[in-house]
Amino acid sequence: MSAGSPGPSRRALLGAGAAAAAGLMLAPGIRLVELAQARSAGEPASGRVRWGMLIDANRCADGCTACVDACTQENGLDSAIELRQRPQWIRKVELQQVHTGRTAAAPVMCQHCADPPCVDVCPTGASFKRADGIVLVDRHSCIGCRYCIMACPYKARSFVHERLTEQKPDVPRGKGCVEGCTLCVHRIDRDRSPACVQACVETEHGAMLFGDLNDPSSLIAQRLRATASTALRADLGLDPGVRYLGV
Repeated sequence: MSAGSPGPSRRALLGAGAAAAAGLMLAPGIRLVELAQARSAGEPASGRVRWGMLIDANRCADGCTACVDACTQENGLDSAIELRQRPQWIRKVELQQVHTGRTAAAPVMCQHCADPPCVDVCPTGASFKRADGIVLVDRHSCIGCRYCIMACPYKARSFVHERLTEQKPDVPRGKGCVEGCTLCVHRIDRDRSPACVQACVETEHGAMLFGDLNDPSSLIAQRLRATASTALRADLGLDPGVRYLGV
């Protein structure tokens, strides 16, 4: 990190500032304090937990778009938006192994980094990271500068150009704001898996595994200990919460 970059204390301060706007309504039934701090039954997000995902490209079937389709439906990403402007919080891309040249198709979304550059460059604190590692955008603080889009090495954020209709109460979106994968935080806070993971389970491909990276007894932690995984753009040292096998 360069001398001019904000340190962890500033990122913590930005996250706290975004969470402090309790009482401001994002959408019917959703308040900022619930989005930034809630876990389940009103419990705050805890730093003892770090939510993450393990994606096995060897099991990701060619031509399968179940995870993308589930994300689109869950988050209302196709409502009143032309196809050319439709955001993709998750997308299937072709990844290539640097040393062998081997290619594989796998889903890519916000990597929910431990050291997220989108948070570092945000001038208002709209981009923030919850205590449990989920990176979010506070739409009340977002001024649409799009610095975070430029800073993200995974091209995981998009900008809302048009007025939106038929939004889902659990997934507030708005014109003039930046948005991206939330790991389906509204589902996690109700003890459910992200929609993309659930869809992958239903296809029986078994390519996506979600869980607590900090819990040594969790299935995802056990898999990561047993098998060498890869972080996309590991050279950047961002410590992503999404890891990959077979790439």
